[in-house]
Amino acid sequence: MSSAINPQLAKMREVITEDPQSWDILWKTNVIPWDSESGEIQPPLRQVIESGEVPFPKDGKALVPGCGRGYDTIYLASVLGHDTLGLDASSTALEAANELLRSHSISPELTSKIHFDVGDFFKLKVDDDKRFDLIYDYTFFVAIPPSSRPLWGTQMNSLIKPGGYLITLMFPQVPEPYTTGPPFYSNFSSYKDVLGDGWEVVLDKIPDEATLTERHKGKDRMVVWKRNI
Repeated sequence: MSSAINPQLAKMREVITEDPQSWDILWKTNVIPWDSESGEIQPPLRQVIESGEVPFPKDGKALVPGCGRGYDTIYLASVLGHDTLGLDASSTALEAANELLRSHSISPELTSKIHFDVGDFFKLKVDDDKRFDLIYDYTFFVAIPPSSRPLWGTQMNSLIKPGGYLITLMFPQVPEPYTTGPPFYSNFSSYKDVLGDGWEVVLDKIPDEATLTERHKGKDRMVVWKRNI
């Protein structure tokens, strides 16, 4: 991917380090090229949730790591009734998420199911009886260096309960790895290899390109995993 085609992408790569707090610098300076272009969730997430293709549980617990402005966190709580946690390393991002939540006309009951916390996904720990029914990963996987991906897989195995689901909207999908990032390369194998055994692919599809922006056409893949053990 050539950074020359996107000045914000080039600036992002200058700022980001292994320190999670470097993401807060980007939010403070409004260098956030990954933020939703349309001001809402990505169409493939809406399609997989509302199509009924996968029998996602209702009224469970959900997590959105790297939640940013919180579009997905609010959506999952609203549609599935999940008690949903949006987690991000940037306090500035979560200020924007809470502002977005306040702008929605939703009931106090629903608002009580939506939570935003500053934190490090890789340090998150929950008791076995409080593990998540659903985790949604969109651009979080590709925001971390490939060397950290095995830890991502370990955390997913630790945080999702048996029978729970992992939704991965893979972007950008590329045929061959490249060394620059974020976003770093991704393909199906890069997820599968670090998740390990015990996962069943219950949905694997290329989203309808008519619903995608030009930046996403030919680069998105929606895969839903179910944890069987």
